[in-house]
Amino acid sequence: TPGSYHDMQGLKQMPLNLPEGSTLYADAAYTDYTTEDMLSDDGIRLLAARKANSKRPHEPWVEYLISISRKRVEVSFSDIAKYLPKTIHAVTQNGFLIKLIAFIWGYTLDRMLKL
Repeated sequence: TPGSYHDMQGLKQMPLNLPEGSTLYADAAYTDYTTEDMLSDDGIRLLAARKANSKRPHEPWVEYLISISRKRVEVSFSDIAKYLPKTIHAVTQNGFLIKLIAFIWGYTLDRMLKL
């Protein structure tokens, strides 16, 4: 999301076509009990890291699970960002998305070849 928007606004605008039983891992910025309850009603579990003064603290093992899951995602994004140039010249939104997808595929192939 742009810096002027709270991350939770971005989550609320995303079309979450997730199967029942899915789990979303998030950082503490996504702590919104109303949204958690709404997603829970749809069978989706939002596991947001909790601050120390949380009204709904997680068990320590859940906090650990959230931490390691988020770290893997953040490392992956960081690795993908290394492949991106400083600027991407595109005339249309579709052109930008095609270039972005190509960079992500390049990252994926590179990771597969290194295994």
